[in-house]
Amino acid sequence: MSTIRTKDRDALIQSLRAGVVPRVGQHLIQVGRAGELDALLKDVDRLADGGAAFRVVIGEYGAGKTFFLNLVRAIAMERKLVTMHADLNPDRRLHASGGQARSLYAELAKNMSTRTKPDGGAMQGIVEKFISQAKAEAKTSGKSTENVIQVRLNELTEMVNGYDFAHVIAAYCRGFDEGNEQLKADAIRWLRGEFTTKTDARAALGVRTIIDDASVYDQLKLLSRFVRLAGYAGLMVCLDELVNLYKLANTQARNANYEQILRILNDSLQGASQGLGFVLGGTPEFLMDTRRGLFSYPALQSRLAENSFAKSGLIDLSGPVIRLTSLTPEDFYVLLQKLRHVYASGDPQKYLLPDEALPKFMTHCNQRLGEAYFRTPRTTITAFINLLAILEQNPGSDWRELIGSVDVAKDTGGASDLTVEQDDELATFEL
Repeated sequence: MSTIRTKDRDALIQSLRAGVVPRVGQHLIQVGRAGELDALLKDVDRLADGGAAFRVVIGEYGAGKTFFLNLVRAIAMERKLVTMHADLNPDRRLHASGGQARSLYAELAKNMSTRTKPDGGAMQGIVEKFISQAKAEAKTSGKSTENVIQVRLNELTEMVNGYDFAHVIAAYCRGFDEGNEQLKADAIRWLRGEFTTKTDARAALGVRTIIDDASVYDQLKLLSRFVRLAGYAGLMVCLDELVNLYKLANTQARNANYEQILRILNDSLQGASQGLGFVLGGTPEFLMDTRRGLFSYPALQSRLAENSFAKSGLIDLSGPVIRLTSLTPEDFYVLLQKLRHVYASGDPQKYLLPDEALPKFMTHCNQRLGEAYFRTPRTTITAFINLLAILEQNPGSDWRELIGSVDVAKDTGGASDLTVEQDDELATFEL
């Protein structure tokens, strides 16, 4: 392995020590899950081919769902896809009437990323790339830029809100030509779903609609077509923390969100959306619970049911649901090696622990936690980083004594998330 940049090393170590998923350098510590990654790579290729994709990634708390989603996003960007990502929470969901769905769209648009702008805020760059391509085409064909843009956006006008979308892009182009920064800013505000009233949008851009709760998914379909017109391979939308839909106390609100998921799934399976992929991250309860999970909605249960032949060790990763397999002890050993390597900035001379220390650390964790230490490895990784930090700052200390005193707590990070308010359904009693 080559030397690791200090910036990447520090960002990775700080994230892991805090127990959160790093935003950069995931490839440096990726282990196992080759089959699952390969399945998502096929989805990326299908999107680049003009197809559609829909996946629900299911895993326990601390098993690495968010890490896996971030890795898939990074790969998608390398393959010339545009990505959008957001975490659901009580104020951000797929369907609502109080602005929560628009809030989710605004977060997705803020986090819009490309290979050259991986940390979000790529909307303006994509629009300008489209306009520069139109200008180049206008120069070679002898037509006006407005004419070329109008012809290229014609296919969008047949879609829901497509006419206003094309009008806003044309307004940005005018602002671009005239040096009108306010017009450009207003156009980007509209595209990012930041207008809250139709009156403001009409005064600024002359359009009669805004992106509201009802039009979020239609807008994502428009964006997927637009990014392809701008020269990208497609659009991948990653939504994490879908357990927040499971926690909705109101049955109608929950079912309305599940209906939206069903609509997205149907469009993907039937090929109604082009170059648009969704990857949703959730827990087993969110999927399997027949009272308030996805399986409580019969149409989704039938579409997301497992392959009945995938038993006795047989797997099927071609369906819409991907269950993240647990890491094996061998995978975890490789992970510890990679963490040690990253901590030393890629220089084997600076390793703080010898090879013999890694199995001893794993044995210690096994005695404390049982096999949970590698099945949900978040707290174990944090403990290992803490151990390396002590060794680095106290050069004379003996790793043998330190390993025996390492405190590894069981990961209960998501236990409280499954405590949901009672809704209007029948309560469950245990004797």
